[in-house]
Amino acid sequence: MKYMLLIYQGTTPLPPSPEWDALPSEKKREIYAAYGALNEIPGYTPGQRMDGDTATTVRVEDGRTLVTDGPFVELKEAVGGYCFLEADNIDAAIELAGRIPAASLGGAVEIRPLVEQ
Repeated sequence: MKYMLLIYQGTTPLPPSPEWDALPSEKKREIYAAYGALNEIPGYTPGQRMDGDTATTVRVEDGRTLVTDGPFVELKEAVGGYCFLEADNIDAAIELAGRIPAASLGGAVEIRPLVEQ
């Protein structure tokens, strides 16, 4: 089964920010090491961090394309990144999600099974 893991940043300190700068150097090294260790997991495919301040929403109404700048969600709800995992079951995806630093630093990880076409 393939899963997409959506990483909600919440209050997770991100570089560059005053909150990130306030973290002890050892904690920053642990966070980088944890993300690096994820890359070694078989079936794991990293995504990319998303810009939390920029979004464009497209809707079509009555044949007209409407474009709105955003994002419009609260920071605690904003998806800040994503990754993919191919695993035998949801338990493996849950275990991996718990290893993503954002999950323990004020954010959350949502797991979505992907539909095979």
